[in-house]
Amino acid sequence: MNEAGGPKMTKIYTKTGDDGTTGLIGGKRVPKDAARIEAYGAVDELNAVLGLVCAFPVSERLRTVIGRVQDDLFNIGADLALPTGMNRVDWGIPAIAEEDIRILEREIDDCQAALPPLRQFILPGGGPAGAMLHLARTVARRAERRCVALTHAEPVDPQVVRYLNRLSDLCFVLARYVNQEDSRPEIHPSFGKRENGGTGPSTGGAL
Repeated sequence: MNEAGGPKMTKIYTKTGDDGTTGLIGGKRVPKDAARIEAYGAVDELNAVLGLVCAFPVSERLRTVIGRVQDDLFNIGADLALPTGMNRVDWGIPAIAEEDIRILEREIDDCQAALPPLRQFILPGGGPAGAMLHLARTVARRAERRCVALTHAEPVDPQVVRYLNRLSDLCFVLARYVNQEDSRPEIHPSFGKRENGGTGPSTGGAL
């Protein structure tokens, strides 16, 4: 048993993946570049990026929001690691529920209400946490694309795709919100109109 009282973790390196395959839940071996692995790998990467956001000084509210999302992403990764035909209930893997998606939507609405209307495109950046949330947005989009690609070959819970879509939107508004709290100005793309090759704020193009 480990210190938390759960089952002891197996050895970190197993050498079973040296042939370019990896194991899904239940033991089925598949190539490491299989669509299912790409899908849950992107979700895992997204979870790690969100964890990095919390390495910076951020509000307790944001930590709470991200903590819940990380739990959801862990469950999504487990669901995606389950081969077609196996039941998530048998493995104790919670499904993404409609309420989980509504929670994201409520967070989006709350942040939007505290932000100025978005009338122009903005460039990713800002403070450390804000910039990392912009990165999380792009990884969320990639995870969504990987899951959609998987649907062309195997069944994927539609709620998973919807959740990732909303999560990318949430990461975007959280990035704006955090940057506003940090007094970081939003920089707009110049569409070739920036003077003297500068990198400061510009009028940019309207949405």
